[in-house]
Amino acid sequence: MELTGAEIVIHCLAEEGVKFVFGYPGGAVLNIYDEIFKQDKFQHILVRHEQAAVHAADAYARATGQVGVALVTSGPGATNAVTGIATAYMDSIPLVVISGQVPTPAIGMDAFQEVDMVGITRPCVKHNFLVKDVRELATTIKKAFYIASSGRPGPVVVDIPKDVTAHLTTYEYPKSVHLRSYNPVVKGHSGQIKKALKLLLEAKRPMIYAGGGVVLGDAAGQLVKLARKLGYPVTNTLMGLGGYPASDKQFVGMLGMHGTYEANMSMQECDVLLAVGARFDDRVIGNPDHFTSTPRTIIHVDIDPSSISKRVKVDVPIVGNLVDVLTEMNKLLEEGGKPDANALKAWWSQIDGWRSKLCLDYITSDTVIKPQAVIQELWRATKGDAFVTSDVGQHQMWAAQYYGFDKPRRWLNSGGLGTMGVGLPYAMGAQFAFPDAQVACVTGEGSIQMNIQELSTCKQFELPIKIILLNNRYLGMVRQWQEFFYNNRYAESYVEALPDFVKLAEAYGHVGMKIEKPGDVEGAMKEAFGPGLKNRLVFMDFITDQSENVFPMIPNGKGLSEMILAEEL
Repeated sequence: MELTGAEIVIHCLAEEGVKFVFGYPGGAVLNIYDEIFKQDKFQHILVRHEQAAVHAADAYARATGQVGVALVTSGPGATNAVTGIATAYMDSIPLVVISGQVPTPAIGMDAFQEVDMVGITRPCVKHNFLVKDVRELATTIKKAFYIASSGRPGPVVVDIPKDVTAHLTTYEYPKSVHLRSYNPVVKGHSGQIKKALKLLLEAKRPMIYAGGGVVLGDAAGQLVKLARKLGYPVTNTLMGLGGYPASDKQFVGMLGMHGTYEANMSMQECDVLLAVGARFDDRVIGNPDHFTSTPRTIIHVDIDPSSISKRVKVDVPIVGNLVDVLTEMNKLLEEGGKPDANALKAWWSQIDGWRSKLCLDYITSDTVIKPQAVIQELWRATKGDAFVTSDVGQHQMWAAQYYGFDKPRRWLNSGGLGTMGVGLPYAMGAQFAFPDAQVACVTGEGSIQMNIQELSTCKQFELPIKIILLNNRYLGMVRQWQEFFYNNRYAESYVEALPDFVKLAEAYGHVGMKIEKPGDVEGAMKEAFGPGLKNRLVFMDFITDQSENVFPMIPNGKGLSEMILAEEL
C-alpha cells in the first residue's frame, strides 16, 4: 500500500497505540495536520503554545507510563518546544516529539522558519533523527518509540521536512527494530545481587534511598515488599515521592535540600546504603565531600550505567531493570536470611530521636494564610488521592513536604531542570490521561503566568482542574535565597502589577476564588472539590504569608547534616 509521508506518520502513531497528540499547527506540518483531520485513531489536543504541548505530553507519560507525543512546526515552533524537551530529558521521561522542517532542498539555506532542530536539541535528547527519505520514515518512528521507552527513558525528536510528508512510498510498519549500538541491560548480575543482599543483612545502620527510577520503572511494589521484609527506613527523592507510601511508618520523608531532618541524618549516618533508581544529585546529597566523609558501603541499582559512580563512588554497582533486580532480591530474601534485630532496634531508636525534632512543624496564624496549611487542606479535601502537579519554587517544596503521596505517578513536577510554567500543562496531561480523577495544580503567581494561556485549552476541552495558587506576591524561592544569602536585597523578586486572577479565570470561562483569611481555606477547598464544581476548572487564589520560608534547608555547598531548621532562626 502506497502512502504519503503524512499518512505514514498517522499510521505509525496508531500502530504504537497513541491516544493523544499534543500540538500546534504551522506551515511545515500542514500535510500531517490534514491527515489528522481525516483520521479517528487518536485525539489531537490543540494547546496555545508549543512549550505547553511538550509539557502536557510529558505529564501524560509521567502519569501513565506510556510514551507521550507532541507535534510542532518548524522554526519558532521547534524552538518553543526545546524547554519541554530539556525538562523531559532531565527527568528521564519517554517522549516522541515530531517537528516539521523546511523542504529538504531548502535545508541550510536560511529558509523561512528554518532552524537546525537536530543540532539545537542534541544536548537534551536521548536521540534525534532528521528524516530526508520517506522510505525511512516508518522505521525511524519505530526506532524513536523504542529508544524513548527502553533502558533509561528519554525524549526522542523526529524532524521531518515538509516535502517528505508529501512523498509517496510503500508502507510497512516494522514489528521490531534492532539497533546494533543500543542494547540496554535488563537483567542485573546475579552475583552482585547476592553480594548486595548479604551486605544489607549484615548492616547495623541500613538505609534505602529510592529515586524517580522506582516510579518510572514501575518498581514501587517490589520496593515496598523488600523494605517491609527487611524493616529498614526508606527515604524518597523529590522525583521518587509515591514510590514508597508516605503514610508507612518506615518512611522517614523526602531527603535533600528541603528534606526532613530524620531523612537527611539517616542518609548521612547509615553504614549500608541501598540506592535504587536515584543518582546522588546536588540537591539530594549536597556536598559530595561531606557526604563521603562518613564511611559507608553503597549499593547502587540503576538501569543507566553512566549514573553509577557519577558523583559518588559506589561499592556494589548493579545495572538492570529495577523490577527485575528487586524481584530477585525479594526471592533470595524469602530463601533465608534476617537482619540484625538488635542493631536495627537501636538504629530506629536513633531515627526516632531525629524525628522528635518535628522539623516540618510551623507557626500557625489566625490572621494570615500559611501556605503549608493550604497544602494540608488540599490533602484532606482530596483524601490524599489526587494527581498533584506543581510549578517550581517554594510552593513545589511545600507540596512535596505536606502532601503525603502513597501511590506512584501521582506527583508530577520538574525536578532536574526546575522549569517554571509546567504546572498547568502538566495538569492538562494528567487530566487527559485520567478524565475522572481529581487533578490539582499547585503553583505560584510567578510560575502560573508562564503558561497561563493554557486556561484556553482547559476551556476548550472542559478540563476540571483545580488550581491552587499560593500567592505571596514574590518569586518566593528567589526571595528566600536573597534573605538568607544576599542580606535581604530583594533584587527583582517582588512581583508587582499582578492581575486579578479571579477575573482572569472568569474571562477564560472558569470559576475564580480569592481566599484571604485562614478561616476560609477549608471551606473554599471543600467547595472547589465538591459536587457542585466537580466538572469545572476552579482557580483558587490564596493570599499567603509573604515572609514564610521553606524549612529545613541545606545551604548550597553544605552537607546533609548542615541543615538550617526554622527553630534555629
